[in-house]
Parts: sequence; C-alpha cells; structure tokens
Amino acid sequence: MQSIFARNGFETPEPMEAQVKGSIPPWLQGTLLRNGPGLFSVGDSEYNHWFDGMSLIHSFTFGQGQVTYRSKFLKSDTYKRNIKANRIVVSEFGTMIYPDPCKNIFSRAFTHLSNIIPDFTDNNLINIVRYGQDYYASSEVNYMNQIDPDTLETIGRINYRNHIALNLATAHPHYDNEGNTYNMGTSIVGMGLPKYVIFKVPADTSDNKKPALRKVKQVCSIPFRSTLFPSYYHSFGMTENYVVFVEQPFKLDIVKLATAYFRGVNWGSCLKFDKDDITLFHVIDKKTGKANSTRFHGDPLVVFHHVNAYEAEGHVVLDLIAYRDSNLYEMFYLHNMRQETEALVESNRNSSPPVCQRFVLPLHVSKDAPGGSELVTLTDSTARAVKHEDGSVYCRPETLFEGLELPAINYGFNGKKYRYFYGSRMEWSPHPNKIAKFDLVTREHVEWQQENCFPSEPVFVASPGAVEEDDGVILSSVVSPDPNISPFMLVLDARNLEEVARASIPASVHMDLHGLFIPAPV
Repeated sequence: MQSIFARNGFETPEPMEAQVKGSIPPWLQGTLLRNGPGLFSVGDSEYNHWFDGMSLIHSFTFGQGQVTYRSKFLKSDTYKRNIKANRIVVSEFGTMIYPDPCKNIFSRAFTHLSNIIPDFTDNNLINIVRYGQDYYASSEVNYMNQIDPDTLETIGRINYRNHIALNLATAHPHYDNEGNTYNMGTSIVGMGLPKYVIFKVPADTSDNKKPALRKVKQVCSIPFRSTLFPSYYHSFGMTENYVVFVEQPFKLDIVKLATAYFRGVNWGSCLKFDKDDITLFHVIDKKTGKANSTRFHGDPLVVFHHVNAYEAEGHVVLDLIAYRDSNLYEMFYLHNMRQETEALVESNRNSSPPVCQRFVLPLHVSKDAPGGSELVTLTDSTARAVKHEDGSVYCRPETLFEGLELPAINYGFNGKKYRYFYGSRMEWSPHPNKIAKFDLVTREHVEWQQENCFPSEPVFVASPGAVEEDDGVILSSVVSPDPNISPFMLVLDARNLEEVARASIPASVHMDLHGLFIPAPV
C-alpha cells in the first residue's frame, strides 16, 4: 500500500477539467501550485530516498466554480541529463552517483575531481517561491528554476551565488504586507567566514525581463557557533519587526560533506543530531539587522517547520513543530516507505512524533534581574524563560499539540497574534492521513479524514473581505491507493473542516510536499 508514494508519476501537460461534486465558492479564483518528488527511477537506476525524486509540479486552477488540472516535470538540468543518459547521473541528497564504468578513464577522472567540492543538483522539488513577480521551483541549494505559473514550463535556472554569497538557501521564505520576500541562506566555502545570511528581495523589481534577485539586500549575517558544523534549517520564524532563527543541534558536518563522494556515502549521512548540545534562538531586528544581545537557549530539538511567530507585551512568541530526534529523515528512505502498513508502524514505533511547541522569548532582559528569575509575564502561555547567572536565558516550551506536521495558517496573520492553525495529522506514517484544525484558545481540534485517503499539506485561502481569521477554505490534493477513488482536490470550510466540494481528477496525481496559491488578477 505504501508503494503508491514511491512509484513514478506522470505528466498531464494539457489542462484537464475535473469533475466537481458539491459547490466551489464562486469567489475562489486563482491557481494552487504544488511541488514534490514524482520520478524515482530512470532506466534501470533508482533513487534511495523519497526526497531525491525528480520534481513534478502540479497546478489546480479555480474559476467559475470549476477546477482544471495539469502537471509537468521540472525541466531542470538534472532532469535533462538523467533523461538523456536514461539513468540517474546526478547525485541527490540521499543517492550518491558514480561514473559509468563504461566511460573512458579521462571522463571518469573528471567526474571524480568535480566532486571534491559538491556542486549540488538543481532538482528543485520542495516548494514554489516568489521573488518580486518571478516564481521559482525551489529546494535548499544554491540553484532555483524559474517557472511559468500558467503553463508550468521551465523558464531557466538561476544561481543565488550570482546575486548574493550563498551555498544553500531555504525553500520557505516569508512575505510581508508590502510583498517583499525575506529568506535565509548559508555561506560555507569560498565566500569569507562561514555564516548564516538573512536577506530581503523587494516586491517592486520594475524590469520583469531581469531576475528579481538582482535587487537582493542582505539584512544581516550570523556566524556559525561551530565553524565546521553549521546547523541545518528548513525554515525560520518572522514577526512584524523580527526574524527568529533556531540554530538547532541537527548539524551538517562540512568535512564529511566534502569527502562523502570518496567515502562512498551520500550527503544525507553528513547530517547528525547532537543530543548533548543545546538549541540557540537568535532574534534579529529586520530594520537594523542587529541581533538581540540576550543568549536564548533551550534543550536539544529538531525542527523543520515553523507555524507562526508574533510579538506580545515585550516578548516574541514562537510556535514550531519539534522532534526529539532526527529519525524523520530516515523514515523517508524508499526501502522504509515500501513497507506494508503494519511493518512501517512497528519500525517507527520509537521515533519521535511531531509536537507543536510554543517558546516565549523576552525581548528586554534587565541586567539587574537575579539568576533564576522567571522572565515570561504573559498570562496565556505556560512557556518559561529563566535567567541564568551568566545572563543567558533558558527557554522551556509549552506543548500545544502532538501528531501534526506541515502546518498552515491564514497568511494574513503571519507574524501577528493568531488563533488557529491547520496541518496534516501524522499518527502512524510519515505521510498524513488526516487534516486537522487546532484552536489555540480552546485547545480543541477538529479533523477531516476519509478511509484510505492521503491529503497533502493544507492551504488556507481567505474569503474576500473576511473579518474572522478562519473565514475561508482549506485546499488539499488527496490521493489514494484504492483504484476506485480518483485523485481529488478537496475544498473544506476552514471554520469546521466540513467538505464544501471535491474535484475529481481523471489523471494520475502524485503526493506532493509544498506549494503556493496565486490569486487571479482582479
């Protein structure tokens, strides 16, 4: 049953009209773009890890109560090289590729030498991001591929390094009310001292013929706490005035990364969780680029996704999905994914579940406050921040909810105090089998589920002129191993998760990761 997630997907290059059951709100106008792995083997060669599969981009276009679907593989350089060779020839994070033994010795030697400093794949399979008016398929490397959001055609590759000194960058940027894009990246080698970099791309880039990234501005940089062991991060938090970076003890070993090819291991093996280290929380002023002078720290954790962050009465409130280990990455190796349900549950019984935690960071710590002082004065959270004798602040989180990943909110409340978040319930599988809505005030939740159905990350779209935070719909692409259940786009009332409509797709649709809703021009 689990094998549906690791089988090769197929393109649907021409728009295909879905069969709608129920009533799609007439105000829902726009396109939901989704990205994720869709091709796991080429010829006789196969990837090792689900996150290695080549990007398959989907679009669901809403208009006049109808839905049209199309999908195309991202025509990255990696895709073109693999297809031309009829085998996988570009290494991915969980799959290291070596030269064909049939090649001549000079070709093999060149391939070996080129792997001394890894030049990462441009298989951008994680998300769709916007810079200015440009849309890109993105992953966590220095390359992105620009796409046409209407046709899904690949326009061309862009390299962060041509605009800002980065080796890696997240696929989860933030957008402010003016449409500016904030993101984070890592500068490792050949670009001065290693550091984390926070940058901003303005909304107005004027000349659409040139990449929006040409106007990128560095907000600040943060030095690694350990030069050869930078923290891995998949996302970060942002309030109206601050960027919050969690420097977790899930680390990339630079020496092992540089030598992985010659040691016969993949790059993913160079990530290690240090259970004996601490987690650091950096709070940076978006306008000045200056970091808060207080050293905030907490117990070791692993975080991939942030829910939201906001300011309240002199504190930064940070909500994120935390794990107590890094086993999630291991679960997505294809030999694990292909286990039958009972075996999958048993093999992951001791793995850490995702837990939504709330940290509260006091912004103004008095030097006169004695050691042991409790610094959180908010009355609506049990999170704690205790000052130590050395002036640092130990942060202990409040647990909000367990068993939820891929969080989503009404993005109009991003960086602001909010009440609701949505997400995918993960109770026995690395893939979600329910959608949940959590109320931060009542601490209650409601769910949507259908037997043998697997929904993708929920996406909130607000009703026009909405006043209430949960006035809108939730969109999710749903797949099933049951041949009698066609893939469908699910439309839920965001207030109660009751089904409003579903649009059945008469074509193959593959499980995806992340995406972006683009409203239709008004």
